[in-house]
Amino acid sequence: MSINLTNSAAERVRRFLAGRDSGLGLRLGIRKSGCSGFAYVATVAETIQDSDRICESRGVKVIVDANSLPMLDGTEVDVAREGLNEGFVFRNPNVRHECGCGESIGF
Repeated sequence: MSINLTNSAAERVRRFLAGRDSGLGLRLGIRKSGCSGFAYVATVAETIQDSDRICESRGVKVIVDANSLPMLDGTEVDVAREGLNEGFVFRNPNVRHECGCGESIGF
């Protein structure tokens, strides 16, 4: 499994985890949503399941469920700021199309 965090994304996750009482790393996944079919899910991993896959990028554990792994493998995660908003940006070589509003992706 290859999921890479940029320096900015890794630092953002480390700062966020440091401000919490719990959290094992960054959990990434895919859920059905939107007009293109799927959307990214990024949360704090509180537990690790037997079917999860774990990699480490820039000192941060990245946990992905087995069903999402084929769609996320090879993804680079960055952080972008637009106005007052900041969020993750996914550069995923597996995406075939995105919806016009940028909220969903297709494989």
